[in-house]
Amino acid sequence: MARLAGKVAIVTGATSGLGAAAATRMAEEGAAVLVTGRDEGRGEAVAETIAAAGGTARFRPLDVTDEAAWQDTVEAAEAEHGRLDILFNNAGATRAEPLAQVTLETWRRIMAVNADGVFLGTKAAIPAMRRSGGGSIINMSSVLGLVGTAHLAAYTASKGAVRYFTKCVALECARDGSGIRLNSIHPAFIHTPMMDETAIRMFGDAAAGPAEFGKLHPVGHVGEPDDVANGVVYLASDEAKFVTGTELVIDGGYTAE
Repeated sequence: MARLAGKVAIVTGATSGLGAAAATRMAEEGAAVLVTGRDEGRGEAVAETIAAAGGTARFRPLDVTDEAAWQDTVEAAEAEHGRLDILFNNAGATRAEPLAQVTLETWRRIMAVNADGVFLGTKAAIPAMRRSGGGSIINMSSVLGLVGTAHLAAYTASKGAVRYFTKCVALECARDGSGIRLNSIHPAFIHTPMMDETAIRMFGDAAAGPAEFGKLHPVGHVGEPDDVANGVVYLASDEAKFVTGTELVIDGGYTAE
């Protein structure tokens, strides 16, 4: 299949979990993918796996909280491929604990990665997408950008920020005729390393995560990375040309109750 043929994508937090799955699926659909993240070993492995399967991918280190690094990354994508069409702002951080235990340092770290990173990536990508004649920016929020929960105040606040930031910039880009679309994506619990870390904090054992978190979803189980990656491919593709400023919720019924 080639739903993204000829398109160039940057994926943040692509060294594992949802980012790796999305980068892989986009490459399968024909996109040239710049795999970014902080873990060089894992990032190189993701890019090599994509290339071995016949896709086009390269790893580039990126700290999403570094404005200059963002500019360099966008310039690298344009220098190598001549354009930028897709940005998946996926990199994220979380920490589950009661509010009384949340330090200002933790709050700022989560906001820096989850909210500042989305702001910086979006701001850096838009000029390049204008030069390409349009594009799709997909910002990772969460079901916790739609509803609240105990012990995840910083994470939930950051994901709410992503949701409304996305709407504001989507309106700017829609009204200026740039052809750039922005949407947020809202998964519930997906079986990733981040979910495992949360399970360790909440239940003392990563292995308890799928069963315990599965109870929160009417379908009775947590999601898999490709459940989200397939949604990312849709929003990145021309199939979603009339979709902007909205939320794609992939949650097994989590927010329906």
